[in-house]
Amino acid sequence: MRRLARLLDPYILLLVATVVIAVLLPASGQVAEGFSWATKIAVGLIFFLYGARLSTREAVDGLRHWRLHLAVLACTFVLFPLFGLASHALVPHVLTPQLQDGLLFLCLVPSTIQSSIAFTAIARGNVPAAICAGTYSSLVGMLATPLLAAWLIGGQAALSASGLVELVCQLLAPFVAGQLVRRWLIGFLTRHKRVLGYVDRSSVLLVVYTAFSQGMTEGIWGRVTPVRLLALLCVEAVLLALMLGVTWYGSRRLGFDRPDRLAICFAGSKKSLAAGLPMASVLFGAQASVAVLPLMLFHQMQLMVCAYLARRWAPEAADEDADEEAASGPEPDGPAGAPAQAPLHAAPRAARTEGT
Repeated sequence: MRRLARLLDPYILLLVATVVIAVLLPASGQVAEGFSWATKIAVGLIFFLYGARLSTREAVDGLRHWRLHLAVLACTFVLFPLFGLASHALVPHVLTPQLQDGLLFLCLVPSTIQSSIAFTAIARGNVPAAICAGTYSSLVGMLATPLLAAWLIGGQAALSASGLVELVCQLLAPFVAGQLVRRWLIGFLTRHKRVLGYVDRSSVLLVVYTAFSQGMTEGIWGRVTPVRLLALLCVEAVLLALMLGVTWYGSRRLGFDRPDRLAICFAGSKKSLAAGLPMASVLFGAQASVAVLPLMLFHQMQLMVCAYLARRWAPEAADEDADEEAASGPEPDGPAGAPAQAPLHAAPRAARTEGT
């Protein structure tokens, strides 16, 4: 029980509670209209903060490790979608068409940033590479995810001219605005990082409540049975296992060292709830609640599994460092007896895992 409590992020419990509240007390009428406008503002705020936090210099400097970033992008926007397309074979006996569309949308969402960094740090991987990999995935995803969803899913996710304008206004424009004012806001953002994190997460909770409330008023939830939910969980468990195996063993075959393999594994096998929810609310409209359900379930599953793997792999990395030091012999002290420097890939103490 204690291990399970450590794996469960309190933010995940808040997400579940938000869904329950939306099911029991869905917004309707004028209240729903107000929540709709509040959600649009919240989505713009999320991407404005993304833009204000992103260091353009770090992102450009990270291009030197292009093979690693290309591997992560290939996993996120090529391999994941291929698995999502293969899930068409599960309709209608295992998944309903709506759940399969949601599963495919999950496969098109960009990777995470915060949790990929935290897990890579815990496992003593290449943290700077994880930072850049998550950043590039989010930037590419702002354009690639809507276009891929319109192409591969179609129907409710079809990207019309008005939908494209809405995406630009809600996602791209706030992000660019954040980049433009970053030099004046970076000090404030750094001093109030914890408070802004609460604002970021609260915005996601608002998006979840609005999407699921709309699904309740439209009667969509009557189409999802407990048996279908269990089947969806099993399919997502297989999907996560496949991606973890491919990223870990595939990166070894490509010649990456252990710190880089850890960054590829955690960044290439995960999906961002914070980025996917706003996109789903724009692309799917009233169908967003069912569309984001696979993403929400996969998000919790990936956090629990990756938290376990990160803690398990950390001692192995420490043992490898000790073996390397023993093989190379004692290093000479620096000037005035200064201690030798730690390995460059040694990870700092990881911050608390974020749920985005």
